Amino acid sequence: MDQEKNVLVHHVFFWLKNPNSKEDLAKLVAGVKSLAKIETIQYIHVGVPASTEKRDVVDNSYAVSELMFFKDLAGQKTYQDHPIHQKFIAECSHLWEKVVVYDTINA
Repeated sequence: MDQEKNVLVHHVFFWLKNPNSKEDLAKLVAGVKSLAKIETIQYIHVGVPASTEKRDVVDNSYAVSELMFFKDLAGQKTYQDHPIHQKFIAECSHLWEKVVVYDTINA
């Protein structure tokens, strides 16, 4: 991806209401992956905690993360309002107990 001035990175972490449910995890992962069809997303990565070394600075308490890149703020706003995103929230919000969002732009 080009280093464009106004790139917006949208990183979201989800904690499941039922963290031991493989079915809920699969539903949430599928729901997040469905967002890839939104045209303003330049790149999407859907992940779960990696089995990396345990360190005090590593938080692996979440269940699923989504990392998205947008060309600009307008692209991220289109994503927020998009029917696919709204459908994802309607169909999956019952699965999570907590969501944390980090939005950044180039420094």
